[in-house]
Amino acid sequence: MKIIRRLRYLRPAFTVVILSSMAGSTAFGAHPLITDDTGTQGKGKFQMEMNGEDARGKEILNGVERRKDTQKFAVILSAGSVNAVDIVVGVPWLWSRVKENGTTVSDGSGVGDASFEVKWRFFERGGFSLGVKPGLTLPTGNEKKGLGNGRPSYGLTLIATQEFERSFLHLNVRYARNEFALEADRESNRRDLWNGSVAAGVKIVKPLTLIANIGAETNGDKDSNTWLAFLLGGFIYSVTENLDVDLGIKAGLNSSEDDLAVLAGVAWRF
Repeated sequence: MKIIRRLRYLRPAFTVVILSSMAGSTAFGAHPLITDDTGTQGKGKFQMEMNGEDARGKEILNGVERRKDTQKFAVILSAGSVNAVDIVVGVPWLWSRVKENGTTVSDGSGVGDASFEVKWRFFERGGFSLGVKPGLTLPTGNEKKGLGNGRPSYGLTLIATQEFERSFLHLNVRYARNEFALEADRESNRRDLWNGSVAAGVKIVKPLTLIANIGAETNGDKDSNTWLAFLLGGFIYSVTENLDVDLGIKAGLNSSEDDLAVLAGVAWRF
């Protein structure tokens, strides 16, 4: 039971779904936003991203103080197959440490489950567009160390984007189905997860865009019915037309979400 309990708290730290929302040919919907946009690279064009996240959370259960520190680093490649379709591949590296009353009870790192997605913008009129993004995660992470599911999993995101002259608004609704190889994971984690989020941004000056993001997701822990909810703020700075850097701060809106996370990334289009 002790092993099952530890794996239960590792699982949310290694969720790869948050890494799948990092594509786009403009600043719209790009990292550090969690909410995706309908933008695509264009036929024969590519985008390479390197994104990181450092998150910390604390909770007290049955008199035990539990602290969780997690870090993620991901490399994501987006390739434009046709003007309205992108193929997106991502590989994460994950770290996690959990302490109970100051004593380390779990500490692991390694490659997580890789992701493969296809984004299709199927409707566009004026500044409004709709897209769909099916995705698959492959069991490249070691599930015995809490680094992956151990089996292929899948999801589908519906995307709406409204662009204005100097601002934008994105809306996402996502369903994910997680399949687990280990019995302990199947007993302690939900397989069906829902996510909803809204993002907005405004271009202050030509190279600088300020962004905000809010959302909630089904809690993967079967023992909790409280959704994970977050609020994020940050900026994207275009060093050149094809090179962006970004920074964001994400705060949990309830005890189920991490207390605080710092996100940073670089995107290069070619």
